[in-house]
Amino acid sequence: MSNQGQDIIMGFKRRWQLLLVAEVALYSLGLALLVFVLSNSSSAALCCLILVSMLLLLFKKPWQLSADRVSVFLDEELTSMENSTGLFLVPEAQLSDLALLQRYKVAQALKTGISNLKPKVNLTRAFLVFLALLTAAFLLHYFDVFENSNTANSNPSAKEVIVFQAVDSVIEGIRPPRIKQQMLRINYPAYTRLAAKTTSNMNIKALEGSQIYWSIQFDSPVETVFIEKGAENLPLKLNDAAYLSNTKLLASGFYNFKFTDVTGASYLSELYALEVVKDEAPKIEIQQLKQFSTFDITDRKILKFNALISDDYGISDAYIIATVTKGAGEAVKFREERLSFEAIDTGSKKLNLHKTIDLDALQMDVGDELYFYIEAHDVKKPKANRRRSETFFAVIRDTVSNQIAVEGTMGADLMPDYFRSQRQLIIDTEKLIADRNTLLKNEFNAISNALGYDQKALRLKYGEFMGDEADSGIKVSQEIEFIEQENQNDENDPLAEYTHDHDSDNEHNLVDHEHNEESLPEEMKDPLHDYLHNHDDPEESTLFTQSLKSKLRQAMTEMWDAELQLRLYTPEKSLPYQYRALKLIQEIKNSARIYVHRIGFDPPPIKEEKRLTGAIDDVEMLQKIEERYQGDNFIAMRESVRRIAEIIAKKRAVGATDRKLFANAGNELAALAIEKPASYLNTLQGLKWVSEKKQTSVQQLLAVQSGLMKALPKIATSPNKERMFQDEINTLMLKELEIND
Repeated sequence: MSNQGQDIIMGFKRRWQLLLVAEVALYSLGLALLVFVLSNSSSAALCCLILVSMLLLLFKKPWQLSADRVSVFLDEELTSMENSTGLFLVPEAQLSDLALLQRYKVAQALKTGISNLKPKVNLTRAFLVFLALLTAAFLLHYFDVFENSNTANSNPSAKEVIVFQAVDSVIEGIRPPRIKQQMLRINYPAYTRLAAKTTSNMNIKALEGSQIYWSIQFDSPVETVFIEKGAENLPLKLNDAAYLSNTKLLASGFYNFKFTDVTGASYLSELYALEVVKDEAPKIEIQQLKQFSTFDITDRKILKFNALISDDYGISDAYIIATVTKGAGEAVKFREERLSFEAIDTGSKKLNLHKTIDLDALQMDVGDELYFYIEAHDVKKPKANRRRSETFFAVIRDTVSNQIAVEGTMGADLMPDYFRSQRQLIIDTEKLIADRNTLLKNEFNAISNALGYDQKALRLKYGEFMGDEADSGIKVSQEIEFIEQENQNDENDPLAEYTHDHDSDNEHNLVDHEHNEESLPEEMKDPLHDYLHNHDDPEESTLFTQSLKSKLRQAMTEMWDAELQLRLYTPEKSLPYQYRALKLIQEIKNSARIYVHRIGFDPPPIKEEKRLTGAIDDVEMLQKIEERYQGDNFIAMRESVRRIAEIIAKKRAVGATDRKLFANAGNELAALAIEKPASYLNTLQGLKWVSEKKQTSVQQLLAVQSGLMKALPKIATSPNKERMFQDEINTLMLKELEIND
């Protein structure tokens, strides 16, 4: 019991120490978060966290918590201990009999009383202080209280400061102006409800339509300052010792600053990125609804589903576009309706909408179909982004189908409504394969078997057009029927079905071996049998021509194999058969169309007085010259490569025409640099320097030329223009030289 009491005291001590550490962590973490928001620096927040934690740990000193202090605390809090807790910390050999009796007496009181006793740590106060600091940090960050003032009044870091280089030679003894203060402010569109962002970094990445403001101050007077953005120059106006300008962000690209000092010398900055972020359309997800739903006339025709709609900056409207179709063929009628959701919180970024569609309320009858989708709009101004969901279907089954009668010369509808069902079976099969991992095995097998049943029903429907029986989809041919009739006499032979008897009087022996025409059936004797349309034969009494019958038989055979694979729970093996069946059905559909006879060519009347005279003076030959030219988007870049080579070879200076050419090449390269800035930004910067500076070194020109050659797309070789043969070894060597250039 003594050891148990000592263990209880030591466990309480460890719990006390742990709570002290937790109290220190709450105080230090709350202060660190506040410092991070105020300074916008993770290193400052980390230093604050470490410093405050060390100070509080030195103040609390949890490692100095002793067992004697714990026993004194227990004696003060538990009156039942009778100030005898310290007896558990003394070995039994050093205690008297009376002390041992007292320790045994209070042991049970210690065990029961310590479970409800809390260490002397105010953890609740520490948690409340942490919440207060966290709330203050959130509010300061949300309302951008300190970020704008701190950023606007602080000097830019060494990495972000705008660095200018002189375009021309600078007069000795004159110090060029330097940046004293720089600021970039981004005002996002009002519909985003985002706070403005202020920074000293001149690289811009913002939402399309944002307003950009620049503010630059120099430590000495300058003459003019403007921004070069492609072929556009945007001047900065002086206002209270700062040069200001603004523009609306509409397209991505690059820009740079350029200024002229009081002596007339020009200075050019590096290139900075303009990256436009597009506002995405809302996202729509429909749950608890199958894409294709069917109802019987006796069912409760209700569609219930949830629609999850989300957008980055808010949703302005969401509704359902429903289309009801009635009738069939050319008599089909469409009725479109707009269905609203019960309540939409306009401006919300996420919506969970519920909808119930009653087909009876839409006045749908048997055979009618419903197509609907959800369309959502966001809060973008002036033109909102919109997105529509995939289309969902609902059908009320028609158990009674009207048969088409043919009378006289009245045309027959060879393409009934269920010709489109094979496409729906393919859609359902592909959806079943995609949902395999989310379905249980029994459920998967049940759906596959149901699709096999639907495939059978479709096959039997086609069989009706071929004169087949209702329980069979494939009717044997006449030759096979004749063989079966001849083999009926061999029913007693169990191996007759599996043998090839050359002595029997079957069709194979009659035709190929004996050539006995008198034993052939009547239809096989008639040489015109294959070219007649016998309405007395149920095989020939169809609405299809001979070519359509063969294609339809092939389609039914493919349906048979597709049904087999669906019944075997292997829908992925069934898809090829279904696709082939659909292809054959489409061919039948196209073959059954009726076309208007084309009107022939009506030549102009022949003039008899000029006929056979041989006079061709008034005859003009038709000659048409057409030049097809595929535009080249990199003309200036190609010309710049050639011009740089010419300047280096002839040791000429870069002239005004050359600088204009290099500027145009820079505009063409900027389109490529937007997609791959890491690959082309240095070349673009070099082109900028070459087009602005009057004196350019050969090394700079070579660097620009090499970058342009790598950026230019390869020209497709024309076979008829090749004048020399290059084997594979030489081609590989040239490619390696280009790579290592």
